[in-house]
Amino acid sequence: MRNAIALVVSFALVAAVAAFGGRFGPGAWYAQLVKPPWTPPNWLFGPAWTLLYVLMAIAAWLVWKADDFRSVRLPLLFYAVQLILNALWSLAFFGLHRIGLALVDIVALWGTILVTVLLFRRVSVSAAALLIPYLGWVAFAGFLNYSLWRLNR
Repeated sequence: MRNAIALVVSFALVAAVAAFGGRFGPGAWYAQLVKPPWTPPNWLFGPAWTLLYVLMAIAAWLVWKADDFRSVRLPLLFYAVQLILNALWSLAFFGLHRIGLALVDIVALWGTILVTVLLFRRVSVSAAALLIPYLGWVAFAGFLNYSLWRLNR
């Protein structure tokens, strides 16, 4: 029963973050920004984030079910912090149109994901591995965020 609850909660958390972030779509403001030529097409972000959120939920579930809750509190705390930073990036970038603030957030997000990967690795190598694509995507998104900030000051 505990494993089933952990799985449902893991997916509910990422769904909540996705729903929150989805409230702040690119819209006309983003369309008018000067973008680097290597900017991915808008249609790619939805499928990429869907896959990443599924991997994130499974990773959290693997950690949660691996041991008693006391021993996984710190890894799950960092996981929760990175989820909050993930949601705040959408608000800062698309909601508030604050590219610089979003850049600060995404740097903190990347660092928190890295710490989460390292903490998850102590509990489950598989869980840590599932977060590697997310870490890579956020690194790419951070570079894109930086480029947009530089091009649109």
